[in-house]
Amino acid sequence: MYTKNVKKPLLALWLAGLVISLFVALILTRQASSTSFPSNKIPSDARSDFGLMAEAWNTIQMHYVHRSAVKPRSLAYGSISGMVDALGDTGHSTFLTPQMIKEEEEFAKGEYKGIGLEIKMKDDHVVIVTPLDGSPAQKAGLRPGEIIMDVNGSSVTGLTLLQVVKIISGPVDTPVTLTIMYPKTGKTRKVTMARASITINSVTWHQFPGTKVAHLRISRFSEGGTQDLKIALNKIHEQGLQGLILDLRNDPGGLFTEAVSTASQFLSGGNVLLIKNAEGRIKPVPVEEGGVAQDIPMVVLVNGGTASAAEIVSGALQDRGRASLVGETTFGTGTVLGEFPLSDGSALMLALEEWLTPDGHTIWHRGITPNLVVPLPEDVMPVFPEEEIGMTSQDLQDVKDRQLLDGLNLVAQAKS
Repeated sequence: MYTKNVKKPLLALWLAGLVISLFVALILTRQASSTSFPSNKIPSDARSDFGLMAEAWNTIQMHYVHRSAVKPRSLAYGSISGMVDALGDTGHSTFLTPQMIKEEEEFAKGEYKGIGLEIKMKDDHVVIVTPLDGSPAQKAGLRPGEIIMDVNGSSVTGLTLLQVVKIISGPVDTPVTLTIMYPKTGKTRKVTMARASITINSVTWHQFPGTKVAHLRISRFSEGGTQDLKIALNKIHEQGLQGLILDLRNDPGGLFTEAVSTASQFLSGGNVLLIKNAEGRIKPVPVEEGGVAQDIPMVVLVNGGTASAAEIVSGALQDRGRASLVGETTFGTGTVLGEFPLSDGSALMLALEEWLTPDGHTIWHRGITPNLVVPLPEDVMPVFPEEEIGMTSQDLQDVKDRQLLDGLNLVAQAKS
């Protein structure tokens, strides 16, 4: 999912946060829209429903025993969140408080505070989309697909995503304990970590030891990321490297414009994606001219934490035959969000359009299936470029990250 015409992050990404930017690394650029009628006007065919909400509001005000919890603004936000949730567009359309919008802006700049975790609600569970690079969540070994059962000993069952975000978030250097369940086995564990201020480097790379292949990772599509990518690709070229692994695993997305520019570095002509509106009309988004790495043999690594903008890039490179994808099916983000500001600085983010791969394949709720499916065991974490510094050729062959090694083998075949 992405938003239109404003350089702010994927929603998923906010929610992603715990960074307090927690998910909804949905993401991308967004366009502000106006509401269809004045805020003080109730549609004639909805008066009874508005009256029902007022009845519930007044009942809570009069009878709920814990008076300190009866806060009008919190009740209003909870009501709005409930309306959006009732659309069934889980993980895409959402309601943003003013604080959440602020955190989105920080995310776009690469600045975070929290534990660095992107989450979403799925089947009434709080599911981890991805930990952010260098975050307390990543260092604690949290993985995409795991489920958060409770926070600081209190169950999150029945809570909204916003409520979960609030209780996980907190001041820097304060501890938080999560009970995590791995859904494939049902095993649980407790993980305690300290909240932190996190600055993310979106582009990192390293030469695989004993090879002429570069391992280039994009951790998210933040503002200015394409320029960092070009610098990295030019250095890879200058050093005479002859192959590339583009690692998009656990990349929750980012800005739409950065996704298009990133894909364009590897493509010559054609489209990066297609956008379909509610009437079924399709608009192509063409490749930008001037890509600096259109010929280098490459493989793309993906997994269940590859979402939104990262899926745009993955889908474009796969459909165009530019690169094979190795790993696991991606997250499945695929809607264009429109932002509808509300009077207090909050906003509704509603799905208005859907994006498709260049060949017209749907990504929303389906994800992208790799050319070579390689799952990782529960106890194996992806190896990223910064971990390869100081490795020998034998060290590389001994890693348990089969996605990485299989991708390296494919690049070697493409070079020969």
